[in-house]
Amino acid sequence: MIKETKWSIDQTHSTIEFKIRHLMISNVKCAFKSFDGSIYTSGKDFTTVEIDLWIDASSIYTGDEQRDEHLRGIDFLDVENHKQITFIASTMTEADKEGSHDLWGELTIKGITQNIKLNVDFGGIVNDSWGNEKTGFSISGKINRSDFGLNWNSYIETGGFLISDEVKISCEIELINVSEKKTEMVLQS
Repeated sequence: MIKETKWSIDQTHSTIEFKIRHLMISNVKCAFKSFDGSIYTSGKDFTTVEIDLWIDASSIYTGDEQRDEHLRGIDFLDVENHKQITFIASTMTEADKEGSHDLWGELTIKGITQNIKLNVDFGGIVNDSWGNEKTGFSISGKINRSDFGLNWNSYIETGGFLISDEVKISCEIELINVSEKKTEMVLQS
């Protein structure tokens, strides 16, 4: 019988980012600075993964405080009334011939839940210098922000809109196997 394995997000080696077209000529990159989750697999088989991820919506960061405040406000994330963004998933396909997986889950933003598909590239499983078992994933996908009630926009005089509806998700996630966590103090690199 395979035991259930618990994984923890390595906060210092993980990022959750997205980008969106601005003025239809360039991209603005955004990140969330505060997130965590519960992740379980049967043994080390990630096709059995169960994910419950939560993101602090107020931790959005673009490098411009005025823009960040607008994104936190009622026009976008409305963090006063919707403190968290969540992603719950339990379906990941076997790898295709290129080694990529499809991860299906329920994304909730601003109280609206949609089923989405993310592309997952598995980086492997290794032990770090302190004997901790770690694994890494590159995750990408696309959503339409209007599907989540994020409809604010402005028409530009040259035609088109200030920001696109399509949002491109890009995450680098490193996990630590906490089922086998060492009892000694662990130093982070």
